Amino acid sequence: MLSRTILKTSTIPTLQLQLRAMSSSASSSSGAATDSLVLSSRSSSNKVSILTLNRPKALNALSTPLFQALNAELEKAEADDSVRAIVITGGEKNFAAGADIKEMKDKEFAEAYTTNFLGSWNKVASVRKPIVGAVAGYALGGGCELAMLCDILIATPKATFGQPEITLGIIPGMGGSQRLTSLVGKVRAMDMVLTGRKIDGVTAERWGLVSRVTEDGESVVEEAVKVAETIAGFGKVAVQAGKEAVNASLDLPLEQGLRLERRLFQQLFATQDQKEGMAAFAEKRKPTWSDK
Repeated sequence: MLSRTILKTSTIPTLQLQLRAMSSSASSSSGAATDSLVLSSRSSSNKVSILTLNRPKALNALSTPLFQALNAELEKAEADDSVRAIVITGGEKNFAAGADIKEMKDKEFAEAYTTNFLGSWNKVASVRKPIVGAVAGYALGGGCELAMLCDILIATPKATFGQPEITLGIIPGMGGSQRLTSLVGKVRAMDMVLTGRKIDGVTAERWGLVSRVTEDGESVVEEAVKVAETIAGFGKVAVQAGKEAVNASLDLPLEQGLRLERRLFQQLFATQDQKEGMAAFAEKRKPTWSDK
């Protein structure tokens, strides 16, 4: 019996209506939402930016134009003070079935190298605001790599994760061999990268690739928004410091990581939010964050 972390969905009344009425991405040439490669909407509190990959006929296959649209939306979310957290999803059917093979198949080494192909696809990693990924259906190849760029990952039990690049005569090129190894360990990463093995959402949660798994039939997007709303309800300075500290642990030796964590912890005592948070706890009331 596989161990699972199961979420009980809390209904977000306006979310389904919002998802139907998503505003179009700035990258759309026609301005119609259905023509946009990335749809952008807000949660009911207006604090969460919901970015939805929008190539349903291609199972949200990732392409350079799609990432240009995603990067543009991420830049908007970063610059907007009202946005406290971000959700990236492909909707309730598929996250992303991989990179667009038609775009890649005729490339030569010189072109891929001199244009730094895939280089701009990693911009998600530089976003300072927390990102929650919502995965249903396929998250393969570049789709799996994009999912791993999220800070928290929620999936349906039947979601499918994998790095099948070996079947195309290549290997992962957007962090699949690196981030996957840090998340699931060497032997499991080798299994997936060298055999093209695919795993479901339950296994992904057990291996440490996924944060949480929804119940069958529950909306993974609503769960992701719920988690993002929880994060958005805390002080922005502490949230960003927490993300910085955790990310640093992937790159720094333990002693250096502990030193950074301690310095960030100490620096937060210079914020109004630390004073408010601890005062509210002592006074048994809800804190009012000022983000200062």
